[in-house]
Amino acid sequence: MTHERNGREPWPPELTDHLRKVDRLRRASRYAEALARMHELVAAYPRQVRVYLELGLTLAIWGGQPAEALPWYERVLALAPGHASAQFHRALALARLGRHAEAVVGFDAIAAEGEFRKALVLHMQRAESLEVLGRLEDAERDWTRALDEDRGNPWLLHRRASLRARLGRLEEAVADLTRALASPDEDAVDAELLHDRGLLRARLGDLTGARADFEAGRAALREGDPAPLVAALNGGLPETP
Repeated sequence: MTHERNGREPWPPELTDHLRKVDRLRRASRYAEALARMHELVAAYPRQVRVYLELGLTLAIWGGQPAEALPWYERVLALAPGHASAQFHRALALARLGRHAEAVVGFDAIAAEGEFRKALVLHMQRAESLEVLGRLEDAERDWTRALDEDRGNPWLLHRRASLRARLGRLEEAVADLTRALASPDEDAVDAELLHDRGLLRARLGDLTGARADFEAGRAALREGDPAPLVAALNGGLPETP
């Protein structure tokens, strides 16, 4: 994989300071100024791939405009084929535009090249696109890869549990939720996790465990929890076939 950071020409020392100033503008929510400055830098440094990449990131991340960012990522790849960061952000923009099949092709290309420093994010993003495409077994494998990068993460365990439930692997889904609830993270005792485990336990015939989860879930409710979750827990365990 090409790891060119600066493009085909030597890196101008002053450009580092220019990009730092742009980043300060972005983080201060001065998006219009940051974008205008990036366009000036693109005109001034037309052979520096980092400048094209930063313009794409400004549009996609701070501006919420993934469609407008795509051409800039593609310019990076025209100058530096295989540029890992541009490939990743291009695939991410495609996913955010609902072009999940193309996004998966991009994520696959990055994964095929070997080590990617954001492997956790790569697996998570590809898993989400695969789920949308209905490729559930492949998505489950990516959630598992993500957990290999961040073992015991309650959010990742919840996502994998939800997918395993869709695949009919209920006992494995319950095990994932149990691991998530056992996390040392103080937020692990989460009403949504208890609600979901209760439903799965009921489907498996463990009505005592299911009722206990609903009771614990009601006790774990916090201000700001989604109204549908509050209503579901307060409504009690639904009938199961």
